[in-house]
Amino acid sequence: MHRRISVRNLVALASGLLLVSLFTQCHSSENKAEKEEAEADSVTAPAPTEVFSLTKGKLASSLNIPGELIAYRDVDIYAKVSGFIKTLNADVGSEVREGQLLAQAEAPELSAQLASADSKLKAQEALSIASKANYERVLEASKFSGAVSKNDVDQALAKRNADLAQLEAAKSAYREVATLKNYLAIRAPFDGIISARNASTGAYIGPAGKGSEFPLFVLTEQKRLRLVVAVPEAYTGYVHAGSEVSFTVKTFPNRTFTGKIKRLSGALDKRLRSERVEVDVINNDKKLLPGMVAEVTLPLPTQSNTFIVPKAALVNSTTGVFVIRVKEGKSEWVPVKKGLEADNKIEIFGDLNEGDQLVTTASEEIRDGAPVNVK
Repeated sequence: MHRRISVRNLVALASGLLLVSLFTQCHSSENKAEKEEAEADSVTAPAPTEVFSLTKGKLASSLNIPGELIAYRDVDIYAKVSGFIKTLNADVGSEVREGQLLAQAEAPELSAQLASADSKLKAQEALSIASKANYERVLEASKFSGAVSKNDVDQALAKRNADLAQLEAAKSAYREVATLKNYLAIRAPFDGIISARNASTGAYIGPAGKGSEFPLFVLTEQKRLRLVVAVPEAYTGYVHAGSEVSFTVKTFPNRTFTGKIKRLSGALDKRLRSERVEVDVINNDKKLLPGMVAEVTLPLPTQSNTFIVPKAALVNSTTGVFVIRVKEGKSEWVPVKKGLEADNKIEIFGDLNEGDQLVTTASEEIRDGAPVNVK
C-alpha cells in the first residue's frame, strides 16, 4: 500500500514539473516575439531628416582659365617699290613714333622717270597756255561780222579742251611717279617698338624678288596688349563686355594685372566649342610681353535670381541629377540641371517652386516615394 502511494506521488510531481516547463516556454516565446516585433518597428520607422526651404538668390563665381597676351597691333613692314636700302634709322628694340622714318631706299630709275614726267608736264602746260590764248583771240575776232567763221571758233575750242585734257594726264603721270618715289622712304604706321629687322644697308628690297622673302621690319605696339581667352560654351552666358578680369603671369607670380573685356567674338570655335574673348590690357611700363601665357580669373556673376542650394542637396545618380523634395510627408525625386558653383553652393534649374521643402543632405538611401520624418 505504501509503495502504491509513492508511485502516484511521483507521477503527480512529474506532471507538475511538465506544466511549469510548458508555461515557462510559452512565456519566453511571447517575450521573444514581442521583442522581435519591437525591433522590426524600430527598423521600419524613418529616421529624422533635416530639410530647408528653397529660395532664390544670386551666385557670384569665377573661372580660372589660361589665356595668351598678344600685341594690340603687330605688322610686317615690306617695301612697296624695288630699290636698295640707303640708310637704316631703326633696329630691334627701337621705340618709334607714327610717321617716323625707319629706312630710306634709293632707285635711280624712279628718279629718271620722275624727271621725264616733269618735263612732259611742263611741255604740256606750255601747249595748254598757247591753245587757250588762241581760242580767246579767235573768239574775240568772231564778234566782228565776217572776220572769223564759226567753224574756226569751234576748232580753236576743241584744241583748247584737248590740250587741257593732255595737261591733266601729264599731271596724273607726274603724281604717280612722285608717289612711287615717296614709297622709298619707309615710315612707321603707328607708335610701337621694332621687334624684328631683316635687312641691312645696301640690300635689295621690293614687292617681289629676293628682298621680299622676309619683312624689312616687324612693328609691335607694346603699351597696349590684347589678352585672348577661349571661354567654354557652358560659361559664355555669364561673360559680358566691360567686366574686369584679373590675371597673373609666370614672370611676375606675385603681381596681379587687370584689364576689361572689350570684344566677344559672338560665335563658338567649331573645334574647341569655345568663344574668343579679348581683354584690353594697358602696359605702359612694358613689363608684359606679347606671347606670354597668363592664368586668368574670369568673374561669372549671375544676372538674375535663381534657385541656390547646398551641393549636399544634390543626388548624382546614374540616371541624372536630382533633389529630394518633401511633400505630404513623402519624398519626391525632382530632376534638375546644374549651373554655377561657388562656396559649396550651386545653381539649379528644374520644376521647382520657391518655398519647396528640400532635403539638406540627400542620398540614394531616401527612395522616391518613401515616407520622410522631417526633423
